[in-house]
Amino acid sequence: MAYWKQKRRTMKHYDRSAHVYDAQYSEEQQTKIKTALTEVRFRKTDAIIDVGCGTGQLLPHVSNSVRLVVCVDISRNLIAQAQARAEHNKQVALLRADADHLPFRPHKFDMAFAITLLQNMPRPSQTLNEIKCITKKDANLIITGLKKTFNQQQFTRLLRTAGLEISSLKMDEAQREYVAVCTNVKESLKRTCKAL
Repeated sequence: MAYWKQKRRTMKHYDRSAHVYDAQYSEEQQTKIKTALTEVRFRKTDAIIDVGCGTGQLLPHVSNSVRLVVCVDISRNLIAQAQARAEHNKQVALLRADADHLPFRPHKFDMAFAITLLQNMPRPSQTLNEIKCITKKDANLIITGLKKTFNQQQFTRLLRTAGLEISSLKMDEAQREYVAVCTNVKESLKRTCKAL
């Protein structure tokens, strides 16, 4: 019961604050995105997913570099903000969905972003497994972890336990979050992704 209660609380919080989200968090989000992007390279054929996309702040950085960007968030109002940002971009698809129950077939995405997501999830390991399930083996996963929720040891253990190989972990003291670039090196745990 606490699981769904936390999800509803998170959804309501972001639905209420969507109209001021960029004003409050844009600078911080852009710093995390730019930090992560120094470590990854895109191909024109890539399909990427942004899980917990918020207002779509990642879009200007990636949408013209890849074949497809799928943006997913549980908040209806954040998705509406992202829709406005992606209005004329044919490579972008937006979907309101729960990060723990993503409606995609296994191994469809070449790269995944989960920026400012894990600290909002009741079971971060389940969330990571779901993201792993829909990404290809050897895909890059860019994941952040809020320092007040996870210490460095907890965050790295969470990533490694999920079967992710950490290729880069940025821990700038000025940032409130760890920024990890990982590789999906193991098949996801006994979880079958839902097919569309």
